[in-house]
Amino acid sequence: MWNHSFYRKPHIAMNKLIVARILTIATLLLTAACNNESKQKVTKQHHETSYIQPLDSLMDGDILFQISTSGQGKAIQLATKSPYSHCGILFKENKEWMVFEGVQPVKKTLLSEWINRGDGHHFVSKRHKDAASLLTKHVKEKMKKKKKKLVGKNYDLTFEWNDDRIYCSELVYKIYQRGAGVSVGNLQKLRDFNLNSPVVRAKLKERYGKNIPLNETVISPGAIFADSNLVEILSK
Repeated sequence: MWNHSFYRKPHIAMNKLIVARILTIATLLLTAACNNESKQKVTKQHHETSYIQPLDSLMDGDILFQISTSGQGKAIQLATKSPYSHCGILFKENKEWMVFEGVQPVKKTLLSEWINRGDGHHFVSKRHKDAASLLTKHVKEKMKKKKKKLVGKNYDLTFEWNDDRIYCSELVYKIYQRGAGVSVGNLQKLRDFNLNSPVVRAKLKERYGKNIPLNETVISPGAIFADSNLVEILSK
């Protein structure tokens, strides 16, 4: 009579060996996944802090520029012949740097969030060359009061020169002009821009139809960036 238990033992041993190997492989895979996630977290933290560490050089009133990832960003770059399509003005509130920007609606954004939102997380900070004497405590407070009147307004899709709605460079210009008595950048007419690009023409048609207000007064991020009275403080 055959002793079946004699043949079962090798099978049982083999099954245990397979299970052990599977558990080992699963453990290795899980460990690798955890290590990868940990590395990603460290990389993300380093990526974020790498932008924050040099920010000690910033001060109230600095003007920040970035490349917007919005749908109209490319059109603005082409029309103004500038690499930068978005800007904001910096003020510290409750010990945190905030960027006041003309988006929908005009609001303040935590600096780290503002940086991370730009294309490639790249940004440039510029400051008026006479900021030390120009931006006194009294002037800064006046600038802050002027910005408060504009916060909450809708974004101006048609770039009109009034306070009903506000776009990014208009916000920066008016805070400086009304708060510090200084004009940053040269005002232009819409007709002064490069309007021949298909991308620009498509955006103009979308916004204005056939009635493009070529004589509308406009201030662009590029015009502010090119102001010779502004000096570069930081570029990341």
